[in-house]
Amino acid sequence: MVSYLLVMNPLESNLPELLEFAESLADAAEVPILSYFRSQLNIEYKSDLSPVTVADQDAEYAMREIIQTRFPNHGIIGEEYGNLNSSSPWNWVLDPIDGTGAFITGNPLFGTLIGLMHQEEPIIGVINAPLTGERWSAAKGFECRYQYRKNPKTVCKTSKKTDLSKTFLYSTHPSMFDESQTSRLCQIQTKVKNHRFGGDCYLYGMLASGWIDLVIEANMKLFDVMALIPVIQCSGGEISDWDGNQIRSGWDGTVLASSSQKLHQEALKMLQAK
Repeated sequence: MVSYLLVMNPLESNLPELLEFAESLADAAEVPILSYFRSQLNIEYKSDLSPVTVADQDAEYAMREIIQTRFPNHGIIGEEYGNLNSSSPWNWVLDPIDGTGAFITGNPLFGTLIGLMHQEEPIIGVINAPLTGERWSAAKGFECRYQYRKNPKTVCKTSKKTDLSKTFLYSTHPSMFDESQTSRLCQIQTKVKNHRFGGDCYLYGMLASGWIDLVIEANMKLFDVMALIPVIQCSGGEISDWDGNQIRSGWDGTVLASSSQKLHQEALKMLQAK
């Protein structure tokens, strides 16, 4: 039996065990998600008009139960059931279905996001795409790993592209940008090789695997992004807000993820240009 004993320094040898635990949460969330996919669901809408289904709720509930049993003193920040013990130095950040809009229309490009923060620092990240059978997992200080349909994991690396004119850029949807942000995004759109919309968290797995080179988004919440940070960083990429600052609680909701430091700096200059 694996021991999940914790030490105060998150960079010590317990990180692989915590990552293994995070992946077990993804396995648990898959069960209700797969059972409800492309079924007749009642769709509710939150105050921000984002959709939610019983699949979102059941998947998060399953993960929270496992965390509270294994780590009762840890905090949980979840999209569907709010915060628990958030003053703890350890906080699990859960988005059971990132891309509920895709899920309810039968689109398989959605995922479960599982992150772990230690003293506000994101140290564990898992992107699980249950319908495509893909998973990206990372722990700070270790290589990012990619797995397809239970095959052996492989090391995940970004494309390392540095030339903006040769890059493939993605964003989830135009509606996530306000008027000012849209104007700033358009400056980059005219310079890249190709820009497409759609994908939610799957985009960040594509970036980590080197299939695309830039992801630019806005209006993001903490549970939308914390799991993505270790995945991008451990695959050799860069991720920050549009001002180049670290993404932490209370940031402005903007996200720029890039395949290389040089590309990141070039994109930042254009996003900051008025």
